[in-house]
Amino acid sequence: MAIEGPLRELGIHDVFQLLDLSRKTGMLRVSSELREDEGIVCFDNGRVVQATIRSKTLPMEMVLLQAGRISESDLELARARRQNGRASREIVHLLVDVGAITQKELERQLRLQLESVVFELMSWSEGFFSFEERTREEMPGETLITVSTESLLMEGARRIDEWSRIVDIVPNLAVIPELAPIDSARDGAMLDLLPHEWQVLTMIDGERDLRDIAAVLARDEFEIAKIAYGLTTTGIIALRSPRRVTPEPDRSGIELRLEAARTHTRAGRRVEAVDELRRAVQEDPLTARAHLDLAFAVARTGDLAAARASWEHFLRLAPRDAAAPLVHRALGALTELEQALETHANG
Repeated sequence: MAIEGPLRELGIHDVFQLLDLSRKTGMLRVSSELREDEGIVCFDNGRVVQATIRSKTLPMEMVLLQAGRISESDLELARARRQNGRASREIVHLLVDVGAITQKELERQLRLQLESVVFELMSWSEGFFSFEERTREEMPGETLITVSTESLLMEGARRIDEWSRIVDIVPNLAVIPELAPIDSARDGAMLDLLPHEWQVLTMIDGERDLRDIAAVLARDEFEIAKIAYGLTTTGIIALRSPRRVTPEPDRSGIELRLEAARTHTRAGRRVEAVDELRRAVQEDPLTARAHLDLAFAVARTGDLAAARASWEHFLRLAPRDAAAPLVHRALGALTELEQALETHANG
C-alpha cells in the first residue's frame, strides 16, 4: 500500500507516527523543491533502520574520519584488507576488525548519523512524502542498527521546544555569522571553546550561512544553530540576515586538485590521484565532479565498494549532469560484476 501526500496536509511527525503504529516495513521518500533536496528513511516493522539526505550523504567511513574517530592510516589499512580478499565486507566492519574503532562506538556513530538525518527531515514543513512498502531484502544496504521511532519522535519534540528558546537570537538557518568586533574589556583574553565550537568558528567567512556551514562540516543543522546561539550570546560572533547576491566561492583550490589528479592518472600514478581526489572531497564535499573523478580513480585501484559509494554520491549531488548516463552504466556493470563474483564464490 502506498501512502503519499503534501507535508502541509500531513506533517512529517504524523507520517512517522503512522508508520510506527502500523509497524510498516518499507521506504519513506521526502522531497522538497524549496530546498532542492530529498531524504529517504527505511523502516523495518515500524523502527528506523536507515536514513539519508541527498545533499549530505557521505560514506560512513568518511563521517568517522571527519569526526576524528578514525585516522587516514586506519582507513588505508581497512581498504588494504578489502583488497586482500575481503571485498564482500563493508569498510566500517573492517575498521572494527583492524581495531580502529570499537563495535559499540561504531554503532553510536551510526545512530548519531541516522538521528541527524531524521531530525533534519522533521524540521521540513513543506514538500511531498511517499511511502512504499517493501520487504527488508528489497531495501538497499544491510541493517547495522535499528532505532525506535517513538524515541526519535520524543527527541524531535524536545528539539522543537529548544528551538523555540533560541529563535529570538537564531531566527533561521539562513542567517550569516560574522566575527564580532573585539571587546576592549576582553582584548587579549583566551577563548575557552569546545572543539566543535572552534570547528564552526573556523568556517565563518562572512558569506556562508548556518545551513552552508552545516553542509560543509556534515553536521546536524540544529546542532550548528545551537553552537551559533552560544557564540552569539557570549559576544564572539554576530548574526546578520543574508544579502543574497553573494559572489561565487573561490574554486581554484579544488580545481587545482582535480587537475593534479588527472595528471597523476595520465601518468599511471593511481594512488597519488586517489589521494588528491580524497583531499578535494574533504575540502568541499558538495563538489560533484570531485566525487565523480574519485569514483573512477578508486575503481582503477580495485576498490569497487568505494567506487560505488562515490558514484552514488555524485548522482545525488548532480542527477542531471552530462556524466550521469555514464555513471549509471558504470553502476550497472559493477552490479553485474558483484553478482558474478558472488555466484562464483557460492559455486
